Amino acid sequence: MSPLTSKIPIAGRASFEEVKEIFSAHLEAHHLRRTPERYAILEEIYSRSDHFDAEALYIHMKNSNYRVSRATVYNTLELLVSCDLITKHQFGKNLTQYEKSHGFKQHDHLICVDCGKVIEFCDPRIQQIKTTMGDLLNFKVLYHDLNLYGRCKGGCVK
Repeated sequence: MSPLTSKIPIAGRASFEEVKEIFSAHLEAHHLRRTPERYAILEEIYSRSDHFDAEALYIHMKNSNYRVSRATVYNTLELLVSCDLITKHQFGKNLTQYEKSHGFKQHDHLICVDCGKVIEFCDPRIQQIKTTMGDLLNFKVLYHDLNLYGRCKGGCVK
């Protein structure tokens, strides 16, 4: 297995219909409206393979002729975080980025401090370290968040 991948799916990755059902159930459970705009945002996110920020998503959707407001994009992102369909990251600076998370296994990130590029990787040795440290220290590790910061070798593509 290559240690660097762009997105790490798990076996039997969730279909968009499954993700849509999870979101619908979450909206219903919290007595929130199931609007076409919210589903369009969800579909746009699950068609992507990159990390993105709210403003870039909003601009992309406006340029693609979706009729969504900036507030709807921001509010929907928070709803999707709350039902674990996307993950919110703070990669240095003051920029919050998101990525889809349902149907994808744990992975870690390399972040360029110059251009902001994010590279995902999965290395099984990290899982071994988590298990070993938990056993040694009598501690149940539930999850981890590893971000390594550095610079692109050979220069950045901006």
